[in-house]
Amino acid sequence: MTRAERAAAICAILARTYPTAHCELDYATPLELLVATILSAQCTDKRVNIVTRELFRVCHTAADYVALPAEQLEEIIKTTGFFRAKAKNIRACCARLVAQHGGEVPRTMEALTALAGVGRKTANVVLGNAFDINVGVVVDTHVQRLSARLGLTKNTDPVKIEQELMKLIPRAQWTLFSHWLIWHGRRRCYARKPDCPACELRAICPSAGKV
Repeated sequence: MTRAERAAAICAILARTYPTAHCELDYATPLELLVATILSAQCTDKRVNIVTRELFRVCHTAADYVALPAEQLEEIIKTTGFFRAKAKNIRACCARLVAQHGGEVPRTMEALTALAGVGRKTANVVLGNAFDINVGVVVDTHVQRLSARLGLTKNTDPVKIEQELMKLIPRAQWTLFSHWLIWHGRRRCYARKPDCPACELRAICPSAGKV
Protein backbone atom coordinates (compact mmCIF):
# COMPACT_ATOMS: atom_id res chain seq x y z
CA MET A 1 0.00 0.00 0.00
CA THR A 2 1.42 3.37 -1.02
CA ARG A 3 1.18 6.41 1.24
CA ALA A 4 -1.49 7.87 -1.01
CA GLU A 5 -3.52 4.67 -0.85
CA ARG A 6 -3.15 4.47 2.91
CA ALA A 7 -4.16 8.13 3.27
CA ALA A 8 -7.31 7.51 1.22
CA ALA A 9 -8.16 4.43 3.29
CA ILE A 10 -7.56 6.32 6.54
CA CYS A 11 -9.90 9.11 5.42
CA ALA A 12 -12.62 6.64 4.47
CA ILE A 13 -12.40 4.72 7.75
CA LEU A 14 -12.21 7.77 10.02
CA ALA A 15 -15.09 9.46 8.16
CA ARG A 16 -17.25 6.46 9.06
CA THR A 17 -15.86 6.25 12.60
CA TYR A 18 -16.28 9.94 13.45
CA PRO A 19 -19.13 11.27 11.29
CA THR A 20 -19.68 14.23 13.64
CA ALA A 21 -16.01 15.19 14.09
CA HIS A 22 -15.63 18.91 14.67
CA CYS A 23 -13.56 21.51 16.50
CA GLU A 24 -14.04 20.86 20.22
CA LEU A 25 -13.39 24.44 21.25
CA ASP A 26 -16.65 26.21 22.12
CA TYR A 27 -17.26 29.38 20.09
CA ALA A 28 -20.06 31.32 18.45
CA THR A 29 -18.10 33.83 16.34
CA PRO A 30 -14.78 33.90 14.44
CA LEU A 31 -13.36 36.20 17.13
CA GLU A 32 -14.28 33.75 19.87
CA LEU A 33 -12.61 30.92 17.97
CA LEU A 34 -9.49 33.03 17.42
CA VAL A 35 -9.20 33.85 21.12
CA ALA A 36 -9.97 30.28 22.18
CA THR A 37 -7.31 28.91 19.84
CA ILE A 38 -4.70 31.31 21.19
CA LEU A 39 -5.61 30.12 24.69
CA SER A 40 -5.37 26.46 23.67
CA ALA A 41 -1.58 26.52 23.32
CA GLN A 42 -0.16 24.05 25.87
CA CYS A 43 -3.66 23.63 27.30
CA THR A 44 -6.56 21.22 26.84
CA ASP A 45 -9.70 22.21 24.97
CA LYS A 46 -11.75 21.27 28.04
CA ARG A 47 -9.88 23.76 30.21
CA VAL A 48 -10.13 26.47 27.53
CA ASN A 49 -13.90 25.92 27.29
CA ILE A 50 -14.24 26.37 31.05
CA VAL A 51 -12.26 29.62 30.94
CA THR A 52 -13.99 31.07 27.88
CA ARG A 53 -17.45 30.64 29.40
CA GLU A 54 -16.59 33.56 31.66
CA LEU A 55 -14.34 35.38 29.20
CA PHE A 56 -16.94 35.48 26.43
CA ARG A 57 -19.51 36.90 28.84
CA VAL A 58 -17.14 39.79 29.55
CA CYS A 59 -15.81 40.39 26.03
CA HIS A 60 -17.95 40.37 22.90
CA THR A 61 -15.88 42.46 20.48
CA ALA A 62 -12.20 43.03 19.72
CA ALA A 63 -12.53 46.46 21.30
CA ASP A 64 -13.75 44.84 24.53
CA TYR A 65 -10.48 42.90 24.85
CA VAL A 66 -8.47 46.05 24.29
CA ALA A 67 -10.49 47.93 26.92
CA LEU A 68 -10.33 45.12 29.50
CA PRO A 69 -7.55 45.79 32.03
CA ALA A 70 -4.61 43.41 31.50
CA GLU A 71 -4.79 42.26 35.12
CA GLN A 72 -8.45 41.27 34.76
CA LEU A 73 -7.82 39.38 31.54
CA GLU A 74 -4.87 37.59 33.12
CA GLU A 75 -6.97 36.56 36.12
CA ILE A 76 -9.75 35.13 33.91
CA ILE A 77 -7.38 33.07 31.73
CA LYS A 78 -4.85 32.19 34.44
CA THR A 79 -5.60 28.45 34.52
CA THR A 80 -4.78 28.01 30.81
CA GLY A 81 -1.07 28.47 31.56
CA PHE A 82 1.37 31.06 30.20
CA PHE A 83 -1.43 33.50 30.97
CA ARG A 84 0.64 36.69 30.92
CA ALA A 85 1.97 36.00 27.42
CA LYS A 86 -1.46 34.90 26.22
CA ALA A 87 -3.13 38.00 27.66
CA LYS A 88 -0.53 40.23 26.01
CA ASN A 89 -1.02 38.50 22.66
CA ILE A 90 -4.82 38.63 22.84
CA ARG A 91 -4.82 42.34 23.63
CA ALA A 92 -2.26 43.11 20.88
CA CYS A 93 -4.11 40.89 18.41
CA CYS A 94 -7.42 42.60 19.10
CA ALA A 95 -5.85 46.06 18.96
CA ARG A 96 -4.66 45.25 15.42
CA LEU A 97 -8.10 43.89 14.52
CA VAL A 98 -9.63 47.20 15.60
CA ALA A 99 -6.98 49.36 13.93
CA GLN A 100 -6.64 47.52 10.63
CA HIS A 101 -9.68 45.27 10.14
CA GLY A 102 -12.61 47.18 11.59
CA GLY A 103 -12.69 44.80 14.54
CA GLU A 104 -13.38 41.82 12.27
CA VAL A 105 -11.30 38.65 11.94
CA PRO A 106 -9.63 38.59 8.49
CA ARG A 107 -10.06 35.68 6.11
CA THR A 108 -6.55 35.23 4.73
CA MET A 109 -3.53 33.36 6.04
CA GLU A 110 -1.32 36.41 5.54
CA ALA A 111 -3.55 38.76 7.53
CA LEU A 112 -4.13 36.27 10.31
CA THR A 113 -0.49 35.34 10.82
CA ALA A 114 0.36 39.04 11.04
CA LEU A 115 -1.65 39.16 14.29
CA ALA A 116 0.05 38.74 17.66
CA GLY A 117 -0.02 35.18 18.96
CA VAL A 118 -1.26 33.74 15.66
CA GLY A 119 0.87 31.21 13.81
CA ARG A 120 -0.03 29.04 10.85
CA LYS A 121 -1.73 26.39 13.00
CA THR A 122 -4.04 28.93 14.68
CA ALA A 123 -4.78 30.57 11.34
CA ASN A 124 -5.69 27.19 9.83
CA VAL A 125 -8.06 26.50 12.73
CA VAL A 126 -9.84 29.82 12.25
CA LEU A 127 -9.99 29.70 8.45
CA GLY A 128 -11.15 26.10 8.28
CA ASN A 129 -13.70 26.17 11.08
CA ALA A 130 -15.02 29.73 11.20
CA PHE A 131 -14.97 30.40 7.46
CA ASP A 132 -14.85 26.95 5.83
CA ILE A 133 -11.71 27.97 3.94
CA ASN A 134 -9.16 25.18 3.44
CA VAL A 135 -5.74 26.81 3.21
CA GLY A 136 -3.80 24.11 5.06
CA VAL A 137 -3.94 21.26 7.54
CA VAL A 138 -3.87 21.89 11.29
CA VAL A 139 -0.87 20.04 12.70
CA ASP A 140 -1.20 19.83 16.46
CA THR A 141 0.37 17.22 18.74
CA HIS A 142 -2.27 14.61 17.86
CA VAL A 143 -1.94 15.13 14.11
CA GLN A 144 1.85 15.07 14.38
CA ARG A 145 1.86 11.84 16.41
CA LEU A 146 -0.74 9.98 14.36
CA SER A 147 0.67 11.03 11.00
CA ALA A 148 3.96 9.41 11.99
CA ARG A 149 2.37 6.28 13.45
CA LEU A 150 0.20 5.83 10.37
CA GLY A 151 3.20 6.07 8.07
CA LEU A 152 2.11 9.28 6.37
CA THR A 153 5.29 11.17 7.23
CA LYS A 154 8.75 10.71 8.67
CA ASN A 155 9.15 14.42 9.39
CA THR A 156 8.97 15.88 12.88
CA ASP A 157 8.70 19.53 11.83
CA PRO A 158 5.00 20.57 11.80
CA VAL A 159 5.50 22.79 8.72
CA LYS A 160 6.99 19.91 6.72
CA ILE A 161 4.33 17.51 8.00
CA GLU A 162 1.62 19.91 6.85
CA GLN A 163 3.14 20.15 3.38
CA GLU A 164 3.23 16.37 3.09
CA LEU A 165 -0.35 15.95 4.27
CA MET A 166 -1.57 18.61 1.86
CA LYS A 167 -0.21 16.48 -0.99
CA LEU A 168 -1.86 13.30 0.31
CA ILE A 169 -5.28 14.56 1.40
CA PRO A 170 -7.89 16.15 -0.93
CA ARG A 171 -8.12 19.87 -0.25
CA ALA A 172 -11.84 19.65 0.54
CA GLN A 173 -10.94 17.36 3.47
CA TRP A 174 -8.02 19.29 4.95
CA THR A 175 -9.99 20.70 7.89
CA LEU A 176 -11.92 17.49 8.46
CA PHE A 177 -8.78 15.38 8.29
CA SER A 178 -7.24 17.20 11.23
CA HIS A 179 -10.48 16.72 13.19
CA TRP A 180 -10.50 13.01 12.40
CA LEU A 181 -6.92 12.54 13.60
CA ILE A 182 -7.47 14.70 16.70
CA TRP A 183 -10.61 12.76 17.62
CA HIS A 184 -8.85 9.45 17.01
CA GLY A 185 -5.87 10.59 19.07
CA ARG A 186 -8.12 11.55 21.97
CA ARG A 187 -10.34 8.46 21.82
CA ARG A 188 -8.16 5.59 20.59
CA CYS A 189 -4.56 6.33 19.58
CA TYR A 190 -3.34 7.66 22.91
CA ALA A 191 0.21 8.95 23.24
CA ARG A 192 1.36 6.42 25.84
CA LYS A 193 -0.89 3.39 25.51
CA PRO A 194 -2.74 3.38 22.19
CA ASP A 195 -5.70 1.01 22.05
CA CYS A 196 -4.37 -0.95 19.06
CA PRO A 197 -6.49 -4.10 19.63
CA ALA A 198 -9.74 -2.11 19.23
CA CYS A 199 -8.44 0.40 16.67
CA GLU A 200 -10.48 0.90 13.52
CA LEU A 201 -7.25 1.52 11.59
CA ARG A 202 -5.46 -1.57 12.90
CA ALA A 203 -5.43 -3.42 9.56
CA ILE A 204 -3.68 -0.61 7.67
CA CYS A 205 -1.55 0.95 10.43
CA PRO A 206 2.18 0.09 10.20
CA SER A 207 2.56 0.83 13.93
CA ALA A 208 -0.29 -1.40 15.19
CA GLY A 209 0.86 -3.35 18.21
CA LYS A 210 4.38 -1.89 18.05
CA VAL A 211 4.00 1.33 20.05
